[in-house]
Amino acid sequence: MCRAEKFLYHKKLLQEMKVKYLGGDSKVVVDKFNNSLVSKSRMSLWMIRAITLLLLWSCFVHLVAVGGMWGPRLLKGWPSCFNTHHDLPISAVLEMTSLPIKIPLPPKRIYQNNGYLMVSCNGGLNQMRAAICDMVTIARYMNVTLIVPELDKTSFWNDPSEFKDIFDVDHFITSLRDEVRILKEVPPRLKRRVELGVYHTMPPISWSNMSYYQDQILPLVKKHKVLHLNKTDTRLANNELPVEVQKLRCRVNFNGLRFTPKIEELGRRVVKILREKGPFLVLHLRYEMDMLAFSGCSHGCNRYEEEELTRMRYAYPWWKEKVINSELKRKEGLCPLTPEETALTLSALGIDRNVQIYIAAGEIYGGKRRLKALTDVFPNVVRKETLLDSSDLSFCKNHSSQMAALDYLISLESDIFVPTYYGNMAKVVEGHRRFLGFKKTIELNRKFLVNLIDEYYEGLSSWEVFSTRVKAFHATRMGGPKKRLVIPNKPKEEDYFYANPYECLQLLHENDNGDSLDETI
Repeated sequence: MCRAEKFLYHKKLLQEMKVKYLGGDSKVVVDKFNNSLVSKSRMSLWMIRAITLLLLWSCFVHLVAVGGMWGPRLLKGWPSCFNTHHDLPISAVLEMTSLPIKIPLPPKRIYQNNGYLMVSCNGGLNQMRAAICDMVTIARYMNVTLIVPELDKTSFWNDPSEFKDIFDVDHFITSLRDEVRILKEVPPRLKRRVELGVYHTMPPISWSNMSYYQDQILPLVKKHKVLHLNKTDTRLANNELPVEVQKLRCRVNFNGLRFTPKIEELGRRVVKILREKGPFLVLHLRYEMDMLAFSGCSHGCNRYEEEELTRMRYAYPWWKEKVINSELKRKEGLCPLTPEETALTLSALGIDRNVQIYIAAGEIYGGKRRLKALTDVFPNVVRKETLLDSSDLSFCKNHSSQMAALDYLISLESDIFVPTYYGNMAKVVEGHRRFLGFKKTIELNRKFLVNLIDEYYEGLSSWEVFSTRVKAFHATRMGGPKKRLVIPNKPKEEDYFYANPYECLQLLHENDNGDSLDETI
């Protein structure tokens, strides 16, 4: 008997009972009973709908997970919901793939919280980026709660940007919640204590392994409940760490750290402008005032500029090296290439003079006068300031880290990336481009180049010989697959983890790595 028939039967039965036993005064009782049956009927119907919806949602989530895992392998040529772009023009596909991919949030990891870890990053954007990856990893393996890192506001750049001004903080927290709990600030019960400075603060030892954090740092967290690490650069070793530790560092770097939507959108606009005119090369021309003052490199500068750089070096007490022999340092390959040396090197490598060259850097020291040597050879030199209106960049004006974030995105998308100095941006971008499929990154050997350049200028080498030697030397320095150089007890001299995180790279085509100069643009 269906639900409706049962309901009518009960109603008729009640009417008969009313006449037989209760008489005319039974109307209220019967109405209550009727209402009770209707309410139960509605409740049952609601429960059926709710259970059905839950089952459908569960099936959908499982299908999405299966599609993300197996879709590219098994469903590549099949008409299905995992392969919807085959009928679209390539421009539409590229535009769609440039948008952030929405994926289901991972389930929260449940663990016994041992305390709270606060960290203050130091250095420029990419030095802080690597440090954040390390601090997330350290927090996860100590089973503590990480407070969103504080960025450096007191360094040379004097950038007041907060974490949320550069990175998508909500994505950072949710995308990593299956590994570690991250909060925007300490819980209310501890906030007053932190405001009063009642917590333990210290710099961890550089290049440490996980046992240092388990044996020496974790007991301090448990004791003080809140621990503040006031130095974060290179505080985790490059090598001899468990593979799962290295892979978590990669996951934070390549997935957890996403720039804000505003920065990401501006980056896509610049790349689109460049792509409309063909392939482009990003030149990380690290010939900026702070770099030259810090390193003591003044090759090509006039006397006034040399004195200005020296004054700046002495003005910053944390730049420990003061007396520097510029020419000796240059001969050792420890100086950034000058614009003149860069122009000569790119020409020797066979870079097409008509290619677009995007300069990913701040203000070049010496301005147009020093850039002239480069623009005379490569006339299509551009910068973000020449591609965009000033209003487009207004939100990140006087915010060097936000400007650097924009350069970072454009560097990832370039056909070739060429850094003239092997600093933090050069290293981190190189590693990220390896992760994206071993995209071509020319790793210039400055010591080799400056000595060869001097020989060429002195007439000891012809252009043909000079160019041939430059190409031959760099033929295997194009960002292809390789193992890191490990030097026990000398972490500063060995290969940096973030420049070549090979534990995280899938070497599907080791012979097809783009290490051929014949393909240069």
